[in-house]
Order: sequence, then C-alpha cells, then structure tokens
Amino acid sequence: MNLEPLFKPKTLAVIGVSLSNDRHPANVVYYKNYFRHQAKVFSVNERGGLLQGERVYPSILDVPQKIDLAVIATRAEMVPGIMSDCIQAGVGGAVIISGGFAERGRMDLQERLATIAREADFPFIGPNCLGTYSFPYVDTFFIPTERIVRPEKGRVALVSQSGGILVDHMIKLAEEGVGLSKAVSIGNKALIGEMELLRYFTGDPETGVIVFYVEGFKKGEGRSFVLAASQCPKAVVVLKSGKTPDGTRAVSSHTASIAGDYEVFSSILSQYGVVEAKDEFELIAFAEALSCYQKPIEGRIGIITGSGGHGALAVDACLSHGLSVPPLSEQDQSEIREKISPRIQAIASLSNPIDLTGSVVDDDFVSAAKIMSTKQEVDCVLILLLPYTPGITSDLGARLSQIYRQDGKPLIAYVPHVEKYGMFIEGFQLNQVPVAHSIEEAIHMAVALRRRQPC
Repeated sequence: MNLEPLFKPKTLAVIGVSLSNDRHPANVVYYKNYFRHQAKVFSVNERGGLLQGERVYPSILDVPQKIDLAVIATRAEMVPGIMSDCIQAGVGGAVIISGGFAERGRMDLQERLATIAREADFPFIGPNCLGTYSFPYVDTFFIPTERIVRPEKGRVALVSQSGGILVDHMIKLAEEGVGLSKAVSIGNKALIGEMELLRYFTGDPETGVIVFYVEGFKKGEGRSFVLAASQCPKAVVVLKSGKTPDGTRAVSSHTASIAGDYEVFSSILSQYGVVEAKDEFELIAFAEALSCYQKPIEGRIGIITGSGGHGALAVDACLSHGLSVPPLSEQDQSEIREKISPRIQAIASLSNPIDLTGSVVDDDFVSAAKIMSTKQEVDCVLILLLPYTPGITSDLGARLSQIYRQDGKPLIAYVPHVEKYGMFIEGFQLNQVPVAHSIEEAIHMAVALRRRQPC
C-alpha cells in the first residue's frame, strides 16, 4: 500500500463536518487545514450546504477534484459506506477518527472496514484515533490550533496507539527542542499498524529515529515487529504499556489490543538491539540522543565538570544504569594537566570524573574534552556545564561541539533548563549535540546509545 497520501496529501476532504457546531471534531480538522496547511481542503456532509461561505458537498463522490486523503468523523455505522464511496472516488487513503468499533465490542464492524480496504488496496489509519500530523502538509488531530504544541521540524517520527500519549510526547519534544518529522495516532490499527509504519518511516528521508508507544499486538505480531525493527538501519525506540495485570486490562478497554507477556517482549527487544524506553522520561531523552547519534556505544563514560558534586552524582547515576566510568591513567592525567590553565593545575581533579573546579574557563573545558575524546577507554563524553560559572562564556557549547565534529566520539551536555541559559544550549543544539536538563536525563541519553548494542 502507498502510505504517502496519509502524510503528504495535496487535496483533503473532511467528511462529517457540522453545519451548526464549529467545535465538532470534523470542523476543527477542516479549519486548521484550511487556514494553516498546504493541502486544498473540501468539506462533506450528507445534507450539503455552506460552511463559512464554502460549499459543503453531500458526498465524497460530488467533490470536483480527486482527493488524496479523506478524514472521516461520522457515526461508526456510517463509516463502511463512506469508505466504499472513497474507494469509488479514487481517494488515496483515509484517517478514521470515529470511535465505536472494536474498543466497544463491535469487532464485526471493524473487520468489515478492514476487509473493504484490503480488497481495494486502500490504506487507512484508525479507527478511534487522531490520525496524522505532518507539517506543513496535513494535521488531522481534532485539537484546536490554539491548544496544540508543535515541535520544530526535525528527525524524530512518533507512532502511538494513544492519541493523548502522542500529543503529550509532542509537547515534551518541543520543550526539549527536539524536532519532529511526522506523528501518527493509530488507535485500533484495524489495517495499518506498527509494521506498516516501520516500513514507511524506514524509507522516509525526513526521519532518522522512529519512536513507538505500543499497547499491544495481535498474536505473533510482536515478535515479527521486533525482528523487523532489529533490521532497520535507523534507531527504533519502543515504550510499552500493559506491563501489569491492571495495565493489561486498561489497554484492552482502550484500543482492544492484546498486551501480551511484557517480560518476554522486553527480553526480545534487548536481545535484538531494539531500544526500549522504560518510561516517558527515558523516551524523550532517547529520542533526542538517537536523533543526534546512530552508532552504539559500550557505555564507558568520560565526565568533565566544573563542580565536584555534579561529577559525583553523575558517577552514581552511571553505575546505577549499568554504565562504567573508567579512571584515566596517570599519563593521561598529566597530559590534561599540561593543557589546562596554570591557576587550576594544582586544584583540578583529573582522574574521571575530571573536576576543573569553579575557576574553570572555556579553554580548560575544550582542552580536557579534546584529550578525553581521543582515549580508547572512553566511548562517550559527558559535559556537565554550569552556565553560572564566572569564567565561561556562551560560546562554550559551540566550541565543545566542534570536538565531536572532529573526533566523532559522542558528546552529551548537561545544562540547567532556564531561559537565561539559552545561548549555552543553542551552541550545542545547532551542532547536533544533545542537551539534558538534569544529570539523570544526561545518563538516560548515554543509556540509549548503549541499548542499541545487541546482547
């Protein structure tokens, strides 16, 4: 099936608009696309009429142009007939927002949709979903424009069975400055699910990291998904719900999914080098790190800081997550001591973590990072940058980023997330170096790179 019309339609029909309620989900979708996206939009309601001066067509068959994507937001029992009309009209695909299918026990109605679509090779997302977000082409989320938070354009694709979880993660990506390529809420995934979207995003040149929030799979589908994900040349991150008996019941009532045995699923993910995020905090950190770095690490961390306390906390966090912090040799320490400022040579601690003290200046950080990046004992360098340190400047992030560009060893920065320190953060992010806003988040980023390493 060709999924391109679901993400880059040139023409869009919204079926089910209301002539009396502008807050109806279909109207929200119609207006936001009409005013803010590139697709040419048409509205459909069986009674016809006018919507804000624009013609409303009684049927998709009456729309005068060929439609790439139909958004269906009607009563559930009407959807099969509408889908048949879409196929007859040559529509490229559909997003079915409507609920009331398998999640409400109406499996027969959902299977009818899937059968109609398969016979016609007609792709659709849903039902019971938000659908697709692909700026600047289309946004089928029935969330008013003033309430949605849009990340910048970037390399992370989000796939979620839950629309609410999807929107939450879009907000968190935006807060962290992580760019989004596309997002899709698949709901009951009657036809298109994780496997189909994995294939699509693997071939999508705009996407570098593929993130899945999974509630469950059909029998045997989970193993097939993991095997396919392990062969994907791009980083794949999975967050699974339904880990407990109560969580499993919640999953079933939400999207009628089979949650399966979580421990088995998690073990298979690890075995095949597919990155599992244990919670939403890991998921966002993993997405940011893997959007910057694709190669796995073994997890040997070098730490450079201007605060001994921060270094100690980072060591504890590394060890608690299965990472190591190998000490530098006396020869390596002497090499660093010769390069740093004379005023801190006698007071700096240079074993690993390297504590350059509160008297550090930009050149000291740069010198230490250059040497650390050449050491085979270390495969990832963690910079704990405190912007309130008197001797450093807002250029430091950009200067340190150049070391990664030269040596290719992953660099992760910690900078407190305060608007005042935006210039420090920007210097890293503009050079594709991930920035964490807590020490724990920085360690999560390193864990993401380590989890890409198959057992």
